This record gives sequence, C-alpha cells and structure tokens, in this order.
Amino acid sequence: MSRAGNRTGPTMHDVAAAAGVSQATVSLVLNDASGTRFSEETRHRVQDAARQLGYRTNAHAKVLRDGVAGMIGFVGDFVATAPFAGKIIEGAQGRAWEAGLLLLTVNTGGDKALEKSSLETMLSYKVAGVVYAGMYHRVLEVPEALGEVPAVVLNSRDRSGRLPSIAPDEELGGYTATRRLLDAGHRRIAMINIGIPDDDALPAAAGRRNGYLRALADAGVGPDPRLQRNGEGEVAGGYANTLELMALDEPPTAVFCANDRTAWGAYQALDSLGLGVPDDVSVVGFDNQETLAPNLRPGLTTLELPFVEMGRRAVELVLAGSGAAGSGAAGSGAAGPRAGGPRTELLECPLIERQSVAPPNKPRNRKPEKRRKP
Repeated sequence: MSRAGNRTGPTMHDVAAAAGVSQATVSLVLNDASGTRFSEETRHRVQDAARQLGYRTNAHAKVLRDGVAGMIGFVGDFVATAPFAGKIIEGAQGRAWEAGLLLLTVNTGGDKALEKSSLETMLSYKVAGVVYAGMYHRVLEVPEALGEVPAVVLNSRDRSGRLPSIAPDEELGGYTATRRLLDAGHRRIAMINIGIPDDDALPAAAGRRNGYLRALADAGVGPDPRLQRNGEGEVAGGYANTLELMALDEPPTAVFCANDRTAWGAYQALDSLGLGVPDDVSVVGFDNQETLAPNLRPGLTTLELPFVEMGRRAVELVLAGSGAAGSGAAGSGAAGPRAGGPRTELLECPLIERQSVAPPNKPRNRKPEKRRKP
C-alpha cells in the first residue's frame, strides 16, 4: 500500500493536544453534545484547533451513535432568490458546519407539492432537524411533517404556535430609526410603510409602525395621521407617497421609509422637486440592502436585518432539539402566536449610519412646484 494510502489525517487526540484540553472535551464540543457546558473560550479553542489541523468528524460514527444523518435540512419558499438569501444561508450553513453537519438547502419557489416532497426526502434521510425559512417576515402555515424532527421557523412565525421562531425585532428597528431622526432635531417625521400594518400576516409592517409611534410618544411628539402612508415596499410607492407628503401645507423634514426600495423612491421624488437629501429632507431606510443602500447618493442610513445571526441561531435551536419533536425551548423575545407555546426570538436590527440624516433645515414657505417623473 502506498504511503499516501496509510494517512488517516489528524485525530481527536491531536486536536485535544493543540487546544490544551482533554479528548473527551473535544468530542463533546465538536459533536454539540446536549447537557454539556463549556466556556466560549474553550469552545473556540477546540473549534480553531480542529479547523487549523483539518480535523473532520466521523460522519458514519455519528449516524450509528445518534441515529441521524450528518445534515440539517433548510427549506425556504423564495429564500434562495431573495436579495438577502446569501446571508441567511451563510449563517445557517456556518453554524451547521461548526457542528460537523452539512446544510441541505431546497428552494421551493412557493410550490407546496415540491415542499412536501422535499420534506419527505429529508426525513427519509434522517436529517438532524429542519430550518423552515420565509422570504420575508410574515405568519406562515407550517407543514405538519415538521413535528417529526427538531424544527425552527426562520424569518417568519408559525401560525399554529407549535414551533419556535427566529425573526427580526421589527418594533425595536422602527423605534431606532425614528429615534435617530428625533435625535437629529426633527419633529415633523413621516413614515412610508411596506404594507397595511393592521394585516396580522405582516408583522414587519405592524412592528415597524409601532416602533415609529412609540418613539414619537417617548419624545412627546403627537402622531400626525397625514404623515403616515402605506405602500407596497416598492420604488414607485416611495416616489408617489413622498410627492404627496411634500405637497402638504406643513411637509415633513424627515421620512422614515420601512424598506430601502421605498427610500430609493423617496430620493427620486425629492430630487424631482429640487430638494436634497439630507439638506432639505432627511431619510432613513430599513433592510440595508447591499446592492442599494450604500450606492445611493448620499449613502442611506438604514437598519440592517441580522440575517447571518438569525441563520446561526436557527441552527443552534435545531441542535438543541427545539420544536415539536424536541424540548420546545423558549426564546427571549415576544410570545409566539399560542400562549404557553414556543416563543419567537427577536434579534436586534443594528443601525447602519451613512450620510442621509442631518438636522432640519429652515422650513420652506412654498409648496414644491417642479416635478419630474423618475
């Protein structure tokens, strides 16, 4: 036999020596054994040593020991084609890989037959669990089959309340965006939403609006219904609503747009009126869409959806046995749809500062006259 054929690669003993821990600790850390407690420093030492040595866990042994394959299923509707898909999958895949597992990803395109078939195939392969993801934050009808394995709903919520969910903290995001404008000195702050906030299926629209209203209330600013507009989250809606807002007798000095595409439309409308951002009107968006927000002129101050962190956290809950088939672990966010059931963990959306916010300019005593179509 050739020399190359005798190579077995680094062993668990080698990882233990490099990390300065016992072989048992390496085994427990790399296999994410339940009921064990290690400091983050120890966990990182073991993972770094394994990565540097090129150590691979024995997938066959894991199946024999645990009765599950070395894979976690990831099923989404339009996730793989959405602008933010890369980050949400990156987070989930990275966390799965740290646990020695592969992420088996299926994009169904909203096809329920494909979704059912995909889930049945994943379950037949005895995946360790399933992450069920939505393209945007909404309430979903979750397949009954997910009750057979540890499962987590990602970027959406389970209408039945059976499964735990991971979602952005929309209300805190709306509050942070509005607070940023208030801190800059604005009091006439408009909001252009991404849908009808009273629609129970759209927690993103409701949460961002509630955060906006709460920030105004905390600052002692009474809400003006004329400054609140509902759109569809597209450029055209941002454009049309901004024109209407700026035609008011007392136009806003700032606009909170509930997504970045709406903000792009607002930029175009303000430019068509001969108004500048932020000299005449400040604008804050939501999403931090990488192909858009940094490339507007000036760059758009916006809230970032924490997709990498959400993907990682969803896999962590699957590994911990969350879901109807697991322990039903509760998270640290708002309560889920069913009282006493699994909860929705809400992750903070950080503010990304660019150049679209400034103190309010002196009010203009004329209505804008110049209007050009985008």
